[in-house]
Amino acid sequence: MVLADGALGSYLFERGVERGRNLDLLNLQARETIFSAHEEYIRAGSQLIETNTFGANRFKLTEAGAEDQVREINRAGAEIAAKAAGHQVYVAGSIGPSGITFPFDEDEITLDEVREGFREQVRGLAEGGADVLIIETFSNLDEILLAIEVARDEAPELPIISQMVFPARARTVRGDDALTCGRMMREAGAVVVGTNCGRGIDAMVTAVHQMSSLAGEGTALSAFPNAGMPEMVGGRTIYPAQPGYMAARAREMIKFGVHLIGGCCGTTPAHVQEFRSALRIKPVRIRGERIAVSSREDVQAEVKFKTGGFLAGLNRERLPIIAELDPPTHLDVEPVLKGAEALAAAGVDAVSLGENPLAILRTGNLGMASLIRRRTGIQAIIHQTGRDLNALGLQSRMMEAHLLGIEAVLAVSGDSASGTDQPGVSGVFDLRSEGLIRMLAGLNRGVNMAGRSTRQETSFSIGAAFSFRPSNPGLQIGRLEKKAGLGARFAMTQPLFSVEVVEQMMEQVSHIDMLIFPGIFPLISSRNAEFLHNEVPGISVPEELRKRLAAYDEVGDQRKVALEYTGQLIEDIRPFIHGLYLISPLNKWDIVVDFVRRVRQEEAT
Repeated sequence: MVLADGALGSYLFERGVERGRNLDLLNLQARETIFSAHEEYIRAGSQLIETNTFGANRFKLTEAGAEDQVREINRAGAEIAAKAAGHQVYVAGSIGPSGITFPFDEDEITLDEVREGFREQVRGLAEGGADVLIIETFSNLDEILLAIEVARDEAPELPIISQMVFPARARTVRGDDALTCGRMMREAGAVVVGTNCGRGIDAMVTAVHQMSSLAGEGTALSAFPNAGMPEMVGGRTIYPAQPGYMAARAREMIKFGVHLIGGCCGTTPAHVQEFRSALRIKPVRIRGERIAVSSREDVQAEVKFKTGGFLAGLNRERLPIIAELDPPTHLDVEPVLKGAEALAAAGVDAVSLGENPLAILRTGNLGMASLIRRRTGIQAIIHQTGRDLNALGLQSRMMEAHLLGIEAVLAVSGDSASGTDQPGVSGVFDLRSEGLIRMLAGLNRGVNMAGRSTRQETSFSIGAAFSFRPSNPGLQIGRLEKKAGLGARFAMTQPLFSVEVVEQMMEQVSHIDMLIFPGIFPLISSRNAEFLHNEVPGISVPEELRKRLAAYDEVGDQRKVALEYTGQLIEDIRPFIHGLYLISPLNKWDIVVDFVRRVRQEEAT
């Protein structure tokens, strides 16, 4: 996640610049004023600042009699920003619409003239030291595609961020939908696509939601909302949205795939500071010289890891659901396959299969996954441990998984072999969870651990286990951050039994670029609850729930209360979770099927 700055124009007016004055000319006339505004945003936490060049093109500068100074003004804008940024903050060269109404009459102006107008800006910004180009606030698709084309041809070394305005219903004023615009901007050469400005935050959330499938395809999204819809009060333009509210809505957009977040009209350093605090955004560290290619690695880091087939294929219109089944301890696999069929029919997105959990011998999960894929068509997530195979065997197995059509792997170290039910077993652990993630990310790039080409790239959605401890979450969150940095793109948690705990967890991991699937385990008895609470590390069943179950003598009554509790828990957490990870108690998949059906039915109403 990269945190950009907020508005420059409205903020400069707020700081006393005379309204009606050409702001782009301040790059030559009042350099310290611009430099000071950049510094304030950097102190607030901005990791990317935009140059004061939004309207610095020949058509708009003609009104100020400065059409011959386009390149000079843009170069100065980039130089001022680069001076303020040092080597810790990125500089985005800002390019706004030309001001020419599209489509236009070529008798009055030619396409080549508009193209040359953009070219002058790009050259000046590149000469002044911009790290990236941000082409923003366009309402016409043809015009922004033209600007991207010019930027790509004129400064191919600079990544392009492109943003359009979608005032309502995720459409431009001409009716082009956000998803189509995003795809076309990406195809034209933009590395990051998104939206800015518009009619308030709610409209922007809708547009980002529509573009979220692009994130599933590996494209980073951006969002720079206004501080609400403006109103005139006492001759002044007031933007009503408070920083805390905007940060909360930003969390929603991050869930949809936004990796670059900033502000547009009406936002100030106070908004950026609230974003940094509420979203727990970490500092970006730029390595090397500012204009070197290596200095842009972190801007593109959000898209260098594959999303993978499982995550890319999720239906964004409904809550993703993973259901866990255990392979059998024998070779009669038909009951498990029937369970997978029932879960698929109910509407799960994937079945998760452990690898010899607790070191108890079970049928291999790779074979089971392949059978489930062939019979049901849904995704199968295999848990891969570092316990049972050395690094050679692990790589070979993952290559085999790719050939069998498996597109999701949960990388876990694995339980100790000391509790095995088989004689003479010892753990290998050439690789633990982080090493497995690194290995899988390499295979997704088409290279093995020796750096040799595999001649094909795998398409694994890489998962990680996450044990959230409410009383001391820092250690586990730190580990999850590291796994995300290595290439993990989703996480599955241990069973959680409290709405408050799930909400706390989601808030504290909102800054991590992963889909989080809270584990939900339907309890089936008081004894079951006590066992999990007292004997399984990392699992805590609330005392109130354990007392409620213990109040009944009959197991049937206990189960009824427990399942009602689970149903209410799922209903309460649905509004703020990324997805569900439902764990079948003792492989009783019929219990999970009921909950899946309930969720899907409620989504359909």
